Amino acid sequence: MRLSDFQNLEAARIGSWPLPVRALIILGICVAMLGAGFYLDTRNQMVALEKIQRTERDLRTEFETKQAKAANLEPLAQLLAEMKQSLGEQLRLLPNKTEIEGLLVDISQAGLASGLEFELFKPENEQPAEFYAVQPIKITVTGTYHEFGNFISSVAALPRIVTLHDISVEPRRGANPDQEVLMMNTVAKTYRYMDEDEIAARQDREDAAKQKKSKRKRKK
Repeated sequence: MRLSDFQNLEAARIGSWPLPVRALIILGICVAMLGAGFYLDTRNQMVALEKIQRTERDLRTEFETKQAKAANLEPLAQLLAEMKQSLGEQLRLLPNKTEIEGLLVDISQAGLASGLEFELFKPENEQPAEFYAVQPIKITVTGTYHEFGNFISSVAALPRIVTLHDISVEPRRGANPDQEVLMMNTVAKTYRYMDEDEIAARQDREDAAKQKKSKRKRKK
């Protein structure tokens, strides 16, 4: 095909153009249509497909994560049940409000049974914590090391939780030098479980105190 073949072509007589020329034009039109179709439609479909593939990967990853959690759900539920049972057993070791007085008697009886003489047995104000209250008791007793050991062992063997803190032992003032009389100062602490009403009332008091403090700051 020569260049002159294109120069002598007339648009009105397109049907008489040479076959190679018509074939080339048709091929160009097809290429243009394919290009336009790709630009206007296929490219958008490819972008949408890529987005769907990303979503599929994300969903697959999420599914695998949830499947792994579901596989561990039964062991975790069993562990939670065991923890609740253990917590219940520990809470049963905490005396309730009505049992505190009896526990104080048990502590003093443990000291007397060990041969100690009480010079001070003073329950202090309760100290509220998250879901329990601490009942400190200041104790001063006199006796021997052996009697102190028996007392501590007896307290540890009580069915309720009692702990001893800040223990100090020193010779008793004015005691007979020939006697091994010592004085022990300690703080015994027992722990009382607080019921829901007490916890709610304490929270209300704390909230009220915070509001009063906030009002005072605003007035200043």
